Amino acid sequence: MGSTAVVVGGGIGGLAAAIGLRRIGWEVRIVERAAVLQDAGAGISLAANGLRALDELGVGKAVRDASRGQYSGGTRTPAGSWLARMDGAVLEKAVGTPIMGIPRSTLHRLLREALPFETLLSGSEADSVRQTGPGTVRVGCGDTILEADLVVAADGVGSKVRGLLFPTHPGPVYSGSTVLRAVTEQTAELRTDFELTWGHGAEFGHLAFRDGRAEWHAVLNLPAGTRFTDPLAELRRRFRDWHDPIPALLDATRTAAVLHHDVNEIRTPLPSYAVGRIALLGDAAHAMTPNLGQGACQALEDAVTLAAALATEPTVESALARYDAERRPRSQAVARAARQAGRMGQQLSHPLAVTLRNTAMRLTPSRAATRMILRHHAWVPPQLP
Repeated sequence: MGSTAVVVGGGIGGLAAAIGLRRIGWEVRIVERAAVLQDAGAGISLAANGLRALDELGVGKAVRDASRGQYSGGTRTPAGSWLARMDGAVLEKAVGTPIMGIPRSTLHRLLREALPFETLLSGSEADSVRQTGPGTVRVGCGDTILEADLVVAADGVGSKVRGLLFPTHPGPVYSGSTVLRAVTEQTAELRTDFELTWGHGAEFGHLAFRDGRAEWHAVLNLPAGTRFTDPLAELRRRFRDWHDPIPALLDATRTAAVLHHDVNEIRTPLPSYAVGRIALLGDAAHAMTPNLGQGACQALEDAVTLAAALATEPTVESALARYDAERRPRSQAVARAARQAGRMGQQLSHPLAVTLRNTAMRLTPSRAATRMILRHHAWVPPQLP
């Protein structure tokens, strides 16, 4: 019998980890607490590093075919003036691809289709995870017990497994921002592929999809737990004086389609992404704010790096030590950069600070801005056998 793994969590990171493990010959089961996968979510941007990871997992072409390249757009003020323009062609020349926009539900579906149906054990929550011997980890899911050579905890920002491994760690904290987002019901009349608009303590952004619809998001500085009886009415009130196409995007959306989540992050870095034969991956290891669009990309990097280490190291323990050494410094650096980007972007609210920020952005040469982006995008994955 070959090596076996249990992946806790059937999101983007968990599915990618399962694909990577199967590619190197492991038998994999995914434990997912949702009984029915409804593919909830709005849209997602995938940068070159995430797309390269998907290529190595064998699903890059399918994802690209379902995505739309972000060639035009940039960052604006609420009145509509440009702070910075984005040139996707320049980015494509530098790293081989523009940023690609795709519905999150489509990405989930494509990742699931790369796995045998029986891989996913839905409607099962991992109640306990513990190493029962030098080479065995046991996962308890109600009345079901799974034993494996490896457990990959990809159970998100509120990871139960992380809490079991690091009981004294403070866990996720509220970033100060809450996000409302949706996908439009109808096609959207858009002049650009991607935009962000920064006001005082508020952001509105959109990305266009291949089928003509668009994802939009609104980020607000509000106390944790704030919710609105009629979220669309509240957003129309808050953004009524902001430039087109913001009002039109809200009008093209059903109220029932609006998702509202507080943005939580792992602000205190974990001391390790591996304990024994248990590895943490994605948001469970390094949940970050979305300001750089790198959350999913970092989870995809994790998945490929983990599979490559397991394929080449002599033991699971040495593979996890290598995984931790390679992934922890980079992902935690990206998380810090995302937090800083949020503080200088959407979260900035003082009028003088906003004016200074806007002036600095207008004066920053486009080449310098591209270099900043490449710092995170120019990652090359290890090759899988």
